[in-house]
Amino acid sequence: MGARHKARKRALDILFEADQRDEPISVVITDRAGRGDAATNAYTEVLVSGVVDHAEEIDALIETNAIDWSLDRMPAVDRALLRLATYELRWGHDIAPAVAIDEAVELAKELSTDESPGFVNGVLGRIATAPH
Repeated sequence: MGARHKARKRALDILFEADQRDEPISVVITDRAGRGDAATNAYTEVLVSGVVDHAEEIDALIETNAIDWSLDRMPAVDRALLRLATYELRWGHDIAPAVAIDEAVELAKELSTDESPGFVNGVLGRIATAPH
């Protein structure tokens, strides 16, 4: 498992936890640091802060491209994965779109429902080809 894959998984954990606790990501990061579980990988920090900085745009892109699905109806893992990968697709200039999508699909296979990989792939494929 590569360093960026680990960073993505770590960022996913933070985004998922914040969503489940219904707390700001900064609170989750502070709590984790207090437990000695800080996000130490620089790329994890880039991903999490990128999702925070572009949260409204990211959620709008997901809502627009998740045909017949609202964010609140999605499994929480899928929602976090889509946010993370959408950030990489739109603002991660050193990441090829195929890599961002593939990483998200692989994490969906590992951590979410049987239908999630196809769903995540479809939504991200539409986001990747949508005009900026």
